[in-house]
Amino acid sequence: MQSAVSVKDLKIAYGDHTVIEKMSIDIAPREFLVLLGPSGCGKSTLLNAIAGLQDITAGEVWISGKNVSWAEPKDRGIGMVFQSYALYPRMSVRKNLSFGLRVAGLPKAEIEERVARTAALLRLDTLLDRRPAELSGGQRQRVAIGRALVREVDVFLFDEPLSNLDAKLRNELRVEIKKLHQRLGNTMIYVTHDQVEALTLADRIAIMRDGVIQQLASPAEIYRRPANLFVAGFIGAPVMNFVEGRIERGDCALIFRSKGLAVDLSCYPFQEAAAEGPATLGFRPEHLVLDGAGGLPTIPGRVSVVEPMGSDAVVWFDWADQSLSLRLMGDVALQPGDAVAPGLDIAKASLFGADGARL
Repeated sequence: MQSAVSVKDLKIAYGDHTVIEKMSIDIAPREFLVLLGPSGCGKSTLLNAIAGLQDITAGEVWISGKNVSWAEPKDRGIGMVFQSYALYPRMSVRKNLSFGLRVAGLPKAEIEERVARTAALLRLDTLLDRRPAELSGGQRQRVAIGRALVREVDVFLFDEPLSNLDAKLRNELRVEIKKLHQRLGNTMIYVTHDQVEALTLADRIAIMRDGVIQQLASPAEIYRRPANLFVAGFIGAPVMNFVEGRIERGDCALIFRSKGLAVDLSCYPFQEAAAEGPATLGFRPEHLVLDGAGGLPTIPGRVSVVEPMGSDAVVWFDWADQSLSLRLMGDVALQPGDAVAPGLDIAKASLFGADGARL
């Protein structure tokens, strides 16, 4: 199957500073791909290169089977939504939506049809005669999205479109974008530094660091089986617990040992042949259980902080010389100073070798 967007051996450099080096990625038709990573990782640079807003040093960009590496943005068959709304303040919503189509010289009847269809889709049909100053932040962003949709292209690019909105509006617009993709079925590439947006919107997530894709997989795969320590520590709130130790060979199985903790690794799904040596054990707060912990290796400690979060609670406890977290139901009765001994489900945990890669 032909990719909707294909980046081949892409390099982007500014003089001696290389932002992206030999990156390749294929995005399937109808796929929702999220580029996720910390500030400065190269995700917006990659999106701008696909859009034609960023010159490339080497490599190729293909969209819908055409090499558009040096094509102008208007000739790439894309629609783009930016972080800022970038609306024309003196124009009505109707004129903001139709401006690009009028410049392109489309027939008036077709312009009106596209604007009406897009406005209905985004629930803007009652706002068409208002100006941007008369709209809320969420409504303005919907107009910005609509301005891209009226182009009726195959590929839409989003550059952190929700980052200027408050938390409630972000949640609402995130759901709207998800529904929009389900209805339209277009290919969408979405840049964000917000992992909640990435996990809830994406078919696949590309986690980037220093211009390199660390892992490209489904949200579930990335959360449950992170490829390395960076991905494991970047995804999740609170972050994954990490315990440093060694893998040793016991009588019948490999054992992870650290600070008096001994974990039988018989149930751990190793990626490849495991070797003895330094390792890091990672486990998420929900992988520790207080009830029904019989048969599981326990990590005894004392509660230091309880963070109620409504439906659940995060309990921090001190073990050895570090602080670990576990997630419990919101009606937890624990208090600082209480003793706990949660059990660890090793089958859901992650082991990383000395090089940081998942074992």
